[in-house]
Amino acid sequence: MIYAISFILSFLIVYLITPILIKVSFKYSFTDKPTKRKKHGREIPLCGGLSMFISFFIVYFFINRYTAIDEKLWIFAGALLILAIGLIDDTFKTRGKEFPIYPRLIIQLLAAFIVFKSGIVFRGFTNPFTGIYIQLSGVLQFILTMTWIFGVTTVINWSDGMDGLAGGLSLISSITFAGAAIILKQSESISMSLIVSGVTLGFLMYNKYPAKVFMGDSGANFLGFILSIIALDGAFKQATLMSLFIPILALAIPIFDNIFVIIKRFLDGKPVYQADRSQIHYRLEAKGFTPKQVVTYINMVSLAFSIISIVLLLIKN
Repeated sequence: MIYAISFILSFLIVYLITPILIKVSFKYSFTDKPTKRKKHGREIPLCGGLSMFISFFIVYFFINRYTAIDEKLWIFAGALLILAIGLIDDTFKTRGKEFPIYPRLIIQLLAAFIVFKSGIVFRGFTNPFTGIYIQLSGVLQFILTMTWIFGVTTVINWSDGMDGLAGGLSLISSITFAGAAIILKQSESISMSLIVSGVTLGFLMYNKYPAKVFMGDSGANFLGFILSIIALDGAFKQATLMSLFIPILALAIPIFDNIFVIIKRFLDGKPVYQADRSQIHYRLEAKGFTPKQVVTYINMVSLAFSIISIVLLLIKN
């Protein structure tokens, strides 16, 4: 019952407060304007991230009873930093300016460090041949944990290029994490995953094509940040070989597409963080797919990867 309440309430809060935030965004010109790279035909409010953040933490603090309060506070602190720097970045975009990359990098790494210090850490894995648990050194734990949190936060953000895309990928991933957590009997991960599913679905009611609201960098970074934590505190904690693949398969499209993008930009001599149209959704659009077709295609492929991961986990268990 608590799981159902978490999902329904998180959905309803986003669904109800988003129209209010849309009006406020228009009033204060907190909107994304069309550019050469961004081809939407009108100004779109950038308040989706704020509505998802508010809903997530209301439900997380007051309904989720599976997480210790100190861990909740650490996660809230890290997520607040992610939201704040994202809102600043979005504010620059409303004025047609680009926010410098280094403050964003520093804040995202600081948020990842806060999570690491809270004890949410990739500690090791079980050797599939011997069944012996291998605990990694402190240095490797730190590097892998920081890389995972920063990486997932970034790839979800970079995937936010078409109406319903980043939201759809996040929804599929969170449902996959919930399914894996049910199989692995991880109550905390079930709860967090369903809250993310609820807020994302509520947001998608306004973000599906043609979008009435965007999540902005604040929302995309926030979703990536929380999804990375769910994986660390869930499937990765189980540390079996199969459970380690669950988050990677669930996030396969944004992870591997953005690895491709990084390599391409590097080979082309471009700065890695220089925005362009090299992501898979832009490449498909260039081949003649409509935005709706692109989003549907990518989400279906992502769903297929997620189903495969759950089936493999069921077989293994």
